[in-house]
Amino acid sequence: MKTDDKELIRLNKFISNAGVCSRRKADDLILKGKISVNDKTIKTLGHKIKNSDIVKYNNKILNKENFKYILLNKPKDYITTLSDPQNRKTIMQLVKKATTERIYPIGRLDRNTTGLILLTNDGETAQKLAHPSKKIKKTYEVILDKPINDLDLNKIKKGVILKDGKAIIDHIQTLENDFKKILIEIHIGKNRIIRRIFESLGYEVNKLDRVLFGNLDKKHLPRGKWRFLTKKEIIETSKY
Repeated sequence: MKTDDKELIRLNKFISNAGVCSRRKADDLILKGKISVNDKTIKTLGHKIKNSDIVKYNNKILNKENFKYILLNKPKDYITTLSDPQNRKTIMQLVKKATTERIYPIGRLDRNTTGLILLTNDGETAQKLAHPSKKIKKTYEVILDKPINDLDLNKIKKGVILKDGKAIIDHIQTLENDFKKILIEIHIGKNRIIRRIFESLGYEVNKLDRVLFGNLDKKHLPRGKWRFLTKKEIIETSKY
């Protein structure tokens, strides 16, 4: 009886889902003969397997899925990359004891921006959360170098024109009658978008902190610390 193609999964995707490495690096492992399926070495790219197949890497059985979801409250002066050739501090140093699985960040926060960032080895969920079409809202607390006036506040609400197009935000408000302190909600993920919005109107961002990522908040999560998502949070996050 022929197996339905819908029940098959590409071998490189399986390896990636198991937390070994990226799909591209998984292809390298396959070509080097380091992967076996049902004790038979596979060197063919694009090979597909069934759920019942036993996959080994260096003679170690790989679990089908061992997904980890880690929420980090990023401090200042850490960069959001897996490694850095300039030996700058990366967020991976902060979560190195969290898991032996290969996790990676969803999206980025620049070096001087603090706050929430999610890391996972679940490639499918990561792609969904990072894609603009899903409109995952991120909420930031901004502290400016000077009070913002109503005219500029309205300009931001309507959408500021930047070099790479119109910057549409979802919500903006001042906090505690302090017109230097702003709460802004946005779902577009362009590089340095919030800083560029304010800079285009003559303001400097002194502090930028992501306080919400979707429905996830910083409650009981001090700066520089991380925690695993709860089962309920994983379910809610996977619905996007």
